[in-house]
Amino acid sequence: MKKFFLNLTLITILFSASYAQVTDKEDELKKNAVDTVEGWRTKAVFNLNMSQVALKNWSAGGQNSFSVNGIASLSADYDNKKLSWENQLDMGYGILQQGRSDASVLQKTDDKIDFASKYGQKATDKLYYAALLNFKTQFTDGFDYAKNDSVAISKFMAPAYLLGALGFDFKPDKKFSAFIAPVTSKTTFVQNQTLADSGAYGVEKAKFNEAKQLITHGKQFRSEFGGYAKFSYKADIMTNVTLQTKLDMFSNYLNNPENIDVSWDVMLNLKVNKYITVNINTLMLYDDDIKFEFDTDGDGITDKKGPRTQFKELFGVGFSLKL
Repeated sequence: MKKFFLNLTLITILFSASYAQVTDKEDELKKNAVDTVEGWRTKAVFNLNMSQVALKNWSAGGQNSFSVNGIASLSADYDNKKLSWENQLDMGYGILQQGRSDASVLQKTDDKIDFASKYGQKATDKLYYAALLNFKTQFTDGFDYAKNDSVAISKFMAPAYLLGALGFDFKPDKKFSAFIAPVTSKTTFVQNQTLADSGAYGVEKAKFNEAKQLITHGKQFRSEFGGYAKFSYKADIMTNVTLQTKLDMFSNYLNNPENIDVSWDVMLNLKVNKYITVNINTLMLYDDDIKFEFDTDGDGITDKKGPRTQFKELFGVGFSLKL
């Protein structure tokens, strides 16, 4: 139960950090439609989605369940006739409890920290010389609940990704951006020695002798150099329906450049009224350096290890606050 409240606190922080004083000053905020600092546009969106099922003497069967998911998206953008500077911080956390509260395992359903900053100097009317910095990690430990819910397979800063890129940004309008960077550095951090020793997330694993005695620990970081492309689009596709999508691709020039890492994030937001929204979020990942064990012939025995396409989908109806 203590762990449940610790996880729930993370979600509450995402939502309530800025909401605590909003109720009393909401009318005042609405009046200040123009930014106080010339050229800056700031925005904050907070979503809190919850679902609950309670059963007692239910003949059809089933289990009690409770889930909550919080999302926060903060942005601060500066734009004038010569330069553009875009900053975006996306955070999310979700938990699920299924079965009796005293016996069920609290499971994590979402966990992300994603910060991106992109600076551009205008070259032509729609083209910028640009530089991008992107950092990604998570808040808490992650587990493979189907196999072992006591051994963490991920942690804060394990993994974490830091990407720096230099290139060109094509922005024909405020809805679409195509950033192409032929010079890109990508660093993967695994700041947990146990995970690093196992070679998790593509780092060099530990070395052992024939007696299985440790010779050297695994490395806690991995550096790559290559090319990067990022495409983003955001628009109101119909009344009260907003589509936002981001596609990131990275190719390592020095190791299997044909195996491209892909991250494709899609968010569909349907506004019911001022505070109630429906959110559909999908995330597809492919990283050639992240290996999975799987069964190729269907006999129930793991016989291969390699990269796989990862997919996550989140659907929620809940409370939304937009500043």
